[in-house]
Amino acid sequence: MAFLKMKERSKERFSLLLLDLEEYYFEQHTAHQVTRSSTKERKIRGSFKVCSKSIIFDPEDFAEPILKIPLRDCKRIEFVEKEDNPFTETKPSAISILCGQVFYIKEGNVIAPYRIERGGTRVTFQLEVWSKTEDVVQTLLQLHRASCLEKLGDQAAMIAANLQSRLARSSFDKNSFQSVAEKPHMECEVEMVMPLVSNPGHVCITDENLYFQPLNGYPEQVIQIRLHSVRRIYKRRHGLRPLGLEVFCTENDSCSDIYLKFYNTADRDEIYYYIATFLENHMTEHTAESYMLQWQRGHLSNYQYLLHLNNLADRSCNDLSQYPVFPWVIADYTSTQLDMTNSATFRDLSKPVGALNKERLERLLARYRGMPEPRFMFGSHYSSPGYVLFYLVRVAPEHMLCLQNGRYDHADRMFNSIGETWKNCLEGATDFKELIPEFYGDDCSFLENKLSVDLGRRQNGSSVCDVILPPWASDASDLLQKNKTALESQYVSEHLHEWIDLVFGFKQRGSEAVAAHNVFHPLTYEGGIDCDSIEDSDQRIAMLIQILEFGQTPKQLFTTPHPQRITPRFQNITRSSSINTPLSELSPASPSEDSSFEDLTEESKKLAWANMGNLKVLTSHKIHKEAVTGIAVTRDGSAIFSTSQDSTLKMFSKELSDFQRSMSFSNMALSSCLMLPDDKTVVCSSWDNNVYFYSIPYGRRQDTLMGHDDAVSQMCWYDDQLYTASWDSTVKVWHRASDDASSHKRSQVQLLAECEHDAGVNTIGLNPAGTLLVSGCKDGTATIWDTSNYGILQQVHCHTGTIHHMAFSPDSRHVLSVGADSCLKVMDVQTGMVISSVKAEEEQRCFCWDGNMALCGGQSGDLLLWDLLSNTVTKRIPGHSGAVTAMWMNEQCTTVITGGEDKQIIFWKLQC
Repeated sequence: MAFLKMKERSKERFSLLLLDLEEYYFEQHTAHQVTRSSTKERKIRGSFKVCSKSIIFDPEDFAEPILKIPLRDCKRIEFVEKEDNPFTETKPSAISILCGQVFYIKEGNVIAPYRIERGGTRVTFQLEVWSKTEDVVQTLLQLHRASCLEKLGDQAAMIAANLQSRLARSSFDKNSFQSVAEKPHMECEVEMVMPLVSNPGHVCITDENLYFQPLNGYPEQVIQIRLHSVRRIYKRRHGLRPLGLEVFCTENDSCSDIYLKFYNTADRDEIYYYIATFLENHMTEHTAESYMLQWQRGHLSNYQYLLHLNNLADRSCNDLSQYPVFPWVIADYTSTQLDMTNSATFRDLSKPVGALNKERLERLLARYRGMPEPRFMFGSHYSSPGYVLFYLVRVAPEHMLCLQNGRYDHADRMFNSIGETWKNCLEGATDFKELIPEFYGDDCSFLENKLSVDLGRRQNGSSVCDVILPPWASDASDLLQKNKTALESQYVSEHLHEWIDLVFGFKQRGSEAVAAHNVFHPLTYEGGIDCDSIEDSDQRIAMLIQILEFGQTPKQLFTTPHPQRITPRFQNITRSSSINTPLSELSPASPSEDSSFEDLTEESKKLAWANMGNLKVLTSHKIHKEAVTGIAVTRDGSAIFSTSQDSTLKMFSKELSDFQRSMSFSNMALSSCLMLPDDKTVVCSSWDNNVYFYSIPYGRRQDTLMGHDDAVSQMCWYDDQLYTASWDSTVKVWHRASDDASSHKRSQVQLLAECEHDAGVNTIGLNPAGTLLVSGCKDGTATIWDTSNYGILQQVHCHTGTIHHMAFSPDSRHVLSVGADSCLKVMDVQTGMVISSVKAEEEQRCFCWDGNMALCGGQSGDLLLWDLLSNTVTKRIPGHSGAVTAMWMNEQCTTVITGGEDKQIIFWKLQC
């Protein structure tokens, strides 16, 4: 299991799990437990451990049980002085304890519920280092006083003072450094967090390593993590406060290498930023939006994406109150075969577990309506420490015993059957739990009682052994394989975003949560209560314990609807074969006449973009007197047209490597140009509010469209329709018949529509099918329009300044924009959500992109190749001596032409 992988099982029987919740292990001494009978004295050698709420004695002989003596149950703790008698053997000093109850743990070296012996029991211990006995007794008396205080708050304060005193009297041992040349940066007191327990000590960070040294030397003297091996770091909420830091040395494992809790946020942040600064050249910091984009494009599996979202939402395998949460996806646990092509096989992912049963939901809603504020629909959560250990008890029995004060749950309430558990989640009055990542992993041991733990007998007389599997699973490994197949299936891929909306997204809180029947107790939500504001320390601690035991809702990652995954069409899978169909066979259908998969041309484009960093300059030409504003090319590539702020349209002959024509329509700047499909007409937009049509065969202006009240900034053409954007805050749509387009006669241009904006429109773009239009304004607002009725589909204020350029991805699912705020933004067309945002070192003025990679022209004149999945520049290619202001790319993505403020046009070729 994830958190059990942190350490292989130790041969040492002692574990921090023997402590109570919120208890600390302070120190240990080698000692002997002395027992006396009428005939002789018996000594049992072992480790005497002083803890904040108990004494634990761990015998070296595994046949002997571990003793745990709660300090609150001690009636007397005494120091017995050494007896020097010349006629008898000297009796060393001892610790004598009279206690009301003693816990006997691991009797016969078997993990089992604790045996409790009640009544007045006297226990005597002799330390091997006699001189420390009196000091140990004084420590025990102090801790005993704390445990006997009436108020929980007073107990906690006294124990915390003892802990802080111990930490203040010690420091990190720098002899533990791996190298004498290491330079320490910072040292402070922390706790290493593990499931249900934490261990205080000192953290020290150097220019090479992160070290943790436990105060008690357990489980080892020092833990070292090389900074170069760190791959991910996360700030965490711990105990509802921003004090945690989790460090991962792997990319996709759900289990971290260390989780530290700091005593103040400033120390946590300093360590975090030191590591982040150290790693800025070795790792990429991902956001929920960047992971979303990778998942949407198929670069992350559903499983990987859910793991990343859990990590970003403060879910950790080291914190059982915030353990990673995964959905039930299969709803059929009775069939002998699992039909992955039948939607009835799957759970409705648009509803929380509590809303899947209509009758139960109606009863819950009736109670909800009659409840005083704050109201909630579900009195228990979908993830809590108890639920996590319910699933994992067979591999983590000691954790369950720790959580439940040395007992297992009743055998009939244990995790006995997957089908029964699912049924209870549908019908139980208070059972709304989801699953954990282990159900979609590779280790099936949590379903099998390989440790032969005695978990009790059920009412029918059967013992709790392996989990009973559904009929369609041949064994535990087969169950996990089919779970994984279901999680990555077509149905789940198409609907997983709905479950993400409930757990991590916009349906987690507020009116959307109410509408989705997704309202839990207010204490489970981040910020639901400020524990620090509760003055009564007893109430504060009780509230905190209640919250941690009840479970916590993940941190909200999305506040707008999560976009759907882009899923390919899959082959039909017959019912008879589906039961044994491995994941690898659920592959996209082979290309056919109606296939939606890329043809060879698309494959060549992918190859070209994969090699885009190999762009090389062919030639450069300075043919304008001011900045270049637009580039248009004939289909055969023989003639290149460019516009400029010098008010001219120029024609450049590729064959002659020189410009052949120069045209001027007015004395004001031309802002863009485009080539009509007939290859005989170039359309130019101007700052003089007009649009000019230039006939290539006749070599003269053919028509003028006076359509705007301010400068025309950019144009698009699709299917006889011209779209013009203007600083007069409109986009206008014109019809110009193709029959007229090639004629030397003046054409009839008809206004079809006018799209109003609140600011000047600086850029527009059409999707490949011509069904969607995007416009970008000077105030940073992006608007997506439906070209069938010119209604607004999405409107998002995504930049803080002018938007320079916008364009749809080839599949029309996303829009990329660049602006004067130096940001690159990717917007989801379906939801209007900005799913990726990165601030560049310089303004990006124009670009071409394939949906994953973008070739941008920067303010510096360089071309920058951006990987939009990781939001990083993978290649910087020197180009112009001023900002790149125009860019054209051929359909095969192998030739690029750029224009700049340096008045030059540069021809680029891809060198594969």
